[in-house]
Amino acid sequence: MGEKTEKAILLVAGEGTRLRPHTLDRPKCLVEVDGTSLLDRQIAVLKSEGINTIVLVGGFKAEMLINKGSRLIVNSKYASTNMLWTLFCAENELEGTVIISYGDIVYSKNILQSLLASSAEIAVAIDKDWEMYWRLRNENPLEDAESLKLSSNGQITEIGKCPGSTDEIEGQYMGLLKLTGHGVSIFKKVFHDAIKQGEILGKPVENAYMTDFLQHIVEQNYLVQSVPVASDWVEIDTINDLELEVTSQRLMRIQA
Repeated sequence: MGEKTEKAILLVAGEGTRLRPHTLDRPKCLVEVDGTSLLDRQIAVLKSEGINTIVLVGGFKAEMLINKGSRLIVNSKYASTNMLWTLFCAENELEGTVIISYGDIVYSKNILQSLLASSAEIAVAIDKDWEMYWRLRNENPLEDAESLKLSSNGQITEIGKCPGSTDEIEGQYMGLLKLTGHGVSIFKKVFHDAIKQGEILGKPVENAYMTDFLQHIVEQNYLVQSVPVASDWVEIDTINDLELEVTSQRLMRIQA
């Protein structure tokens, strides 16, 4: 299994405009389902696996996140930047083996255990049963899905592109990954090289998505290993996500 994972960095800068009015007075991660916020739910799962150092990288209404985790770092440019930039606002926290997660997801203990068990330098959780969930969330499952292609040994060869059909999606990126110490070194090197070049896949670095960065890493010939999961998790991105029966059902099973 390699070095023990004791730290998680949660990217919780988002404004959550598609969740208004629920996000008018709070960051997206503090939206509640059945009386408990997404953030509190995710922290409970992390702590159940002994991950007690939880660094939050906030932005919108970040003052509401004080004392929610071990430390709070603020991306002051949250309104004009994306996930990758938010992560590197916490670059000093990127050391050793670390979990990196979006703040609008909640995942089961089983999913976290699968990720922790991976020995890969860069390990990315992917939902193999994504299509059923996406069809409940969207009339057209391709509308909000991203391409993901794998080699025969599970390495990611393509991620984050606009898929033309479900055949281009061998799993769905969840916004949850793990880096070893060497994986952290790769992330830092590729990020700073991109800063010097001024772009990632043709986008300004500030506006690059995490999937853009992962695709860029793959194109630099580094290995990005998938960790296939088929357990309960939720993403709360829209009012519909919040109101879906499957959301409450999955969260109840995660909490059990």
